[in-house]
Amino acid sequence: MPTEDFAPEGTASESTAPKRPRLGAAGPESIARSSAPTPRSRTAGALSLGLIAIFALGACGSQAEAEEPEATEAEAAETEDAEGEAEGEDAATVTIEDDHGTHEVSTDPQSVVVTDNRSYRTLEAFGVEPTAAARSLMDAQTHDWAEDESILDLGNHREPDLENMVAAEPDLIINGQRFQQYYQDLGGLAPEATILEFEPQEDADLVEELIRKTESLGEVFGEEGVATELVEELEAEMARVQDAYDGESTVMGLLTSGGDMSYVAPGPEGRSIGPVFDTFDLTPALEQEGENESHGDDISVEAIATANPDWLLVLDREARLSLDEGEEYSPAAEIVEESAALANVSAVENDQIVYLPENFYLTEDIQAYTEFFRDFADALEAAE
Repeated sequence: MPTEDFAPEGTASESTAPKRPRLGAAGPESIARSSAPTPRSRTAGALSLGLIAIFALGACGSQAEAEEPEATEAEAAETEDAEGEAEGEDAATVTIEDDHGTHEVSTDPQSVVVTDNRSYRTLEAFGVEPTAAARSLMDAQTHDWAEDESILDLGNHREPDLENMVAAEPDLIINGQRFQQYYQDLGGLAPEATILEFEPQEDADLVEELIRKTESLGEVFGEEGVATELVEELEAEMARVQDAYDGESTVMGLLTSGGDMSYVAPGPEGRSIGPVFDTFDLTPALEQEGENESHGDDISVEAIATANPDWLLVLDREARLSLDEGEEYSPAAEIVEESAALANVSAVENDQIVYLPENFYLTEDIQAYTEFFRDFADALEAAE
C-alpha cells in the first residue's frame, strides 16, 4: 500500500485495542473468578485479537480501495488522452481540391499508386515510396523508381496492368495525363481509395496548374517546404525569361519524331511548348491553329522558312523513348540544323534554338519546365 494509505503512528493501536470486560453485579468472588484467565477466555481473547487484526487490515484495504479508483481514473484519463492523440495523428487528414472536387485525404497513406508521369519526380523529392506505378513510362536515367522491382509495374497507358493496381490495395491514387482515361476504371477497382487528378484546366495557365499540383501534393505528404522550393525555383527562371525577352522577337515551337518536324501551335492546344506562348506573351512566328495536341501538326520546311522565326523552341519526342528494333533515331538538332531548307532561317543562322530537356516528353513536370525556362533564359540573355 502507498505510504499515505497508512494511519499516523499509534492511531491503529488506540482504535483497535480490546476493551476491558464490563463488570456486572457479581460480588468479589465472582470478580476474582473472572479475573483469573481460563483456557476458554484465553482462546476467546486470542480470537478477539485475531478478528480485530483482520478488521484493521480490512479497514486498511478498504481505505486503499477507496483511494485507488481515484488514481485509476486519472491514469485512465491520461491513457485515453494519449490514445486519442495517437488515433488523431493516425487519422489526420487534409482537405484537397482537385479536378473532381474536394476530398479529405489522409496525410499518412499506407499504399500510394501513381500513374501520372508529371508527378513522379515531385513525389520522389517528397520521399514518397509508391506500392505501384506506371514504371514502363519512366526513363531509367531520370527516375530511381524505373528499375525498382519492389514497385508493382502498371505498364503503359496502351496496355495498362490494372491487376497490379488492385494487388497494391491503394488508399491513395495519383492519376493523370496518359492514364487520365482510366479514372472511372480505377474508381471501380479500388472503391475505398481516394483518387486525385491535377490536369491543366481549360483556359488556365499551364505553369499555374503545375504549381497547384505541386503545392497540393506537398500538403498531402506534409512536404510543404519542399514544394515551396520547387515552386520558387520555377518562378525564379520564369522571371529571368520575362526580363530577357524583348516582346518582339518571333517564336515558333517544333516537335521532332521519326526524322520529321511537326508544328506546335501557340496556346493551350499545342503540346508542351504551346502554353508557354501565353505564359510569357511570346510573339508567334506563325499564326496557325493546331489540331494534334499530342504529336504536333504537319508543317513543311518551306512554311517554317517563310515564317522565318527569330527563335525556335524544339521538343525531341524520341530522345528518351525506347524504340522498337529496327527503328532509327534522329536527334532533333540533326533534323533542324542540318536541313538545307532552314539554313537561312534567322533562328538557325543566329543559333537561337532552345531544345527542351531530353527527358521532357516523358516527364513534363515542374522540374522539367524549370530546366526548360533556365535554358531559354540563358539563351535570351546571351543574345542581348
